[in-house]
Amino acid sequence: MGPTNSNAPSTEPQPSSSSSQQGEPTSAFERWRRKAMYITGLGISEEDRMKDLQEHHVRRCEKDKEYLMNYSPMVVFMLKHLKLSGCEVPPQNILCAPCDKTRAGGFEHKRGVVVLCAGNFFSQQHMESTIMHELMHLYDQCRFKVDWGNLRHHACSEIRANNLSGDCRYTRELRRGFVTFSKQHQVCVRRRAVESLLANPACPDRAAAERAVNEVWDSCFNDTRPFDEVY
Repeated sequence: MGPTNSNAPSTEPQPSSSSSQQGEPTSAFERWRRKAMYITGLGISEEDRMKDLQEHHVRRCEKDKEYLMNYSPMVVFMLKHLKLSGCEVPPQNILCAPCDKTRAGGFEHKRGVVVLCAGNFFSQQHMESTIMHELMHLYDQCRFKVDWGNLRHHACSEIRANNLSGDCRYTRELRRGFVTFSKQHQVCVRRRAVESLLANPACPDRAAAERAVNEVWDSCFNDTRPFDEVY
């Protein structure tokens, strides 16, 4: 997904040092009781249950994000080249946050921040391709000074992000319900680029989005930097 124009940590009361011996069993019981309440839904409001679920999704997202930033060859490669380009990405610049269910992630170009939509990933590979997609936008902004209000600029970055991130793998398209037997990858890249441009306030209609994608297609689809070829 293209750029977006945009959690407070929870705290639990800590037992005092004077009651540590007696507090531990009570604390363990309270944790068990609270967990049972959330599982059964008894004695807890729907609002609190959803808040706890949301916090669980964010914690899981942060854990998977940390793993990918350290061990995914693709993500590590992109982070390395962003650093070489003068745009080092610390872990806190890749945020896990609640989103609506239609999104997996986004790039806030004004702050240079990648947002991962906690709870919206069906696999670790899905998160990996989402991080790669958004990091490609960050790379383009860093290297090429993208004007996100310029539809041609935005179209180029969307083409590159969809082409190089793994977003258009055949298995991903099959999961979305799109089956194309001729030039499946290109069809996916083009369709998703147009869809992203439609969310740009500077885009008046689908015709303008398609025109922008067509005008930059050849040069941007064939530009695989920082990769040597499509992964």
